[in-house]
Formats: sequence, C-alpha cells, structure tokens
Amino acid sequence: MCVEDAGELQPDHPQFVRLVARPPNVEGAGEVTVRELVRQALRMRPDRIVVGEVRGAEVSELLAALNTGHDGGAGTLHANSPTEVPARMEALAALGGMPRAALHSQLAAAVQIVLHMRRGRDGVRRLVEIAVLGRSRGEVIVRSAWRLGERLDGWPMLSHLLAERGEEWSC
Repeated sequence: MCVEDAGELQPDHPQFVRLVARPPNVEGAGEVTVRELVRQALRMRPDRIVVGEVRGAEVSELLAALNTGHDGGAGTLHANSPTEVPARMEALAALGGMPRAALHSQLAAAVQIVLHMRRGRDGVRRLVEIAVLGRSRGEVIVRSAWRLGERLDGWPMLSHLLAERGEEWSC
C-alpha cells in the first residue's frame, strides 16, 4: 500500500495499491488529505505501508501504522541529515497535536533505520548515510552506522538488526 501526495512511486508488483491525495475543487469540496488516506489504508489491513512524503500531521498516522504490526513500512521525510530527523518529526507531529514525549516514544518504537539520500551534481540521488535509531532517557537518539563506505559507531546495531532478519551487508 502506497500513500502519496502526488503519484510518483511505481513499483512493479502485482499487489501494489496506490492512494493519492487530491486538493479541493474550485468550490472548496472534495479534498482528500494524505492523513485521511493513511487512516483509510490502515482499514485495508495492508502487510506494508509506504507514505511517499511525510510533510504534515499525517506523521501521527504513519507512526501509528508502523507501531501496529505493519512490518516493513516506510516514509520519506525531508531533513538535512539523519541526526535532524527527530527534530523534523517533532515539528510535524506538533501539527497533528502529538506531544513531544509521545512522538519520541512512537518514533523509537516504530523506526529503526534512516537512509539518507542526497542528490549529486549529476542530478542522481544516492545513498550517503545509514543511521540507526535508539532510545535514551525517553528521547530518540540517532547513531550513524555507515557513511560513504565507512563503518561508524552505529554499525554493530545495524549489523544486529540485519542479522535478526537473516540479512548481511558488508562495505
């Protein structure tokens, strides 16, 4: 299940379902928000849910979905680096009325890995960093595990997460 503001993702999979938001018409009626679509997607009981871009209050529904057994879910978020993800999520959660402490609790339970992409001068997006999320004193902490081919202090946590799923990755 994929929820997007604009239909951009097109995986070649027979069970792919896309829900796309729409603005209101000229009379101000008919608007369907990403937040509403995430809620509706959960009613369809998908195995996985992907939100094409999290820009607002829908972050609350995405975190709820990721914390209720939708294994393998994902969302795109604009942040300058993985370490800025918690602050960005705090700002978005505030739009949805979610308190800071609740956001950190939900985020720590739902998200384990952050993939940071950057667009190169050639216009191609590339993976430049992988970070793992953890919890310390009620707040989300971000540890860089890999950056441009170099293993960092979060590498053991990343390796453990991959091993739990029967995967290996070496750089």
